[in-house]
Amino acid sequence: MPPDMSATMIFTQAGIFPALGTALALGLLVGIEREWANDRVAGIRTFALVTLSGALAALVAEVFGGLVIAGALVCLTVMIVIGNLASLRSKEADSGLTTEFAMLAMFFTGMLPMMGYTPVGVVVAGAVMVLLQWKKSLHSLVHRIGEDELRAIARLVLIGLVILPVLPNKAYGYFGVFNPFKIWLMVVLIVGISLAAYLVSKFIGPNRGMLASGLLGGLISSTATTASLARQSVRPQAPVRMLALVAMISSTVVFLRVIIEILAVAPNAGSVMVPPLAAMMGWMSLVTFGCWFLARNRFDHNGAEQPPSEIKGAIVFGLLYALVLLAVAFAKQHFGATGLYTVAAISGLTDMDAITLSTASLVEAAHLESSTGWRIVLTAGVSNLAFKGILAASLGSRKLGGLVAMGFGASAVGAAAIAWFWPAV
Repeated sequence: MPPDMSATMIFTQAGIFPALGTALALGLLVGIEREWANDRVAGIRTFALVTLSGALAALVAEVFGGLVIAGALVCLTVMIVIGNLASLRSKEADSGLTTEFAMLAMFFTGMLPMMGYTPVGVVVAGAVMVLLQWKKSLHSLVHRIGEDELRAIARLVLIGLVILPVLPNKAYGYFGVFNPFKIWLMVVLIVGISLAAYLVSKFIGPNRGMLASGLLGGLISSTATTASLARQSVRPQAPVRMLALVAMISSTVVFLRVIIEILAVAPNAGSVMVPPLAAMMGWMSLVTFGCWFLARNRFDHNGAEQPPSEIKGAIVFGLLYALVLLAVAFAKQHFGATGLYTVAAISGLTDMDAITLSTASLVEAAHLESSTGWRIVLTAGVSNLAFKGILAASLGSRKLGGLVAMGFGASAVGAAAIAWFWPAV
């Protein structure tokens, strides 16, 4: 036997036993959950044998081909049927097939370590165990979703999973700023954030749900979040103070996303660019806390009784977003290189990511000073606050516009102080 072939076989045999052990452990993991559930079909030993059978089938299939796996799968199916014959004849039989499908899933999971996909197998086994353990919670969740909520989810699926994928992701029109995919994506974000906030508030309480939506909205799109909050504020008995607080939270979280982007694109400049932007995030956090503290006893606790129907308002915002993109492109074309701050102010109206990433790239390439870079990003941030304030005032109630204007105004004052007094490096 050639030396290289012998070495290959030794290496393969050395890896067999850890893979078999992993498959066995994954079966034991899921089997423990079924044992505690007092499942009559399969328990800890059965699931361990199922994953071990899958691993052995994958091992033998390397020599005899894939028909071995098909045969083992047929045998497993037959044994599951035989094991359920007694319960099927009983009038008290449980019609669920959860354990049976879990056994099939774990059979294939047991094959994964043998194929070199151990992390995938661990994740799948963990997911199976969680799904089995969360039976009551998931059933309760489904039962609490009514017909109105189901229609709202169907609308989101329609615009997000049916319409959005077929739209062209290309630039059209004047200056090439009209991208149907990206514009409609903003519509999907508005509807999705509104529905997510409603569902979260329904299950964990209106105020806590809205606060969670503010955190997520800041990481996804604070502009879409603000537009969604503004549309909600015009409803009767809308919790306007809470909506204003959520708008502040989402706008504060934006600077966390900006810091992450800078560290990813310009890690060498992070020591200069990140601290002032972190100070801005800290200042806005203080303003947000102040808003909560001053109005903590006057928050409305009435959650939305009906799921949001934001499609019409979201489409209006999508058209407004497209018009602003056109204005930004026009201004950039005519301003040229007259001032980076002017470009930043215009770019930041609708999007913080583009100006942040482009500025960080220039700083990393030594085409721009770090001290100038973070001031450009800060200028774009203040511009973005101004645009969202206009959205809140134009799309929302007068009360929401006033509250948001005060919070964003205080934030802008802090930004000006940071830009003026921050020490030069």
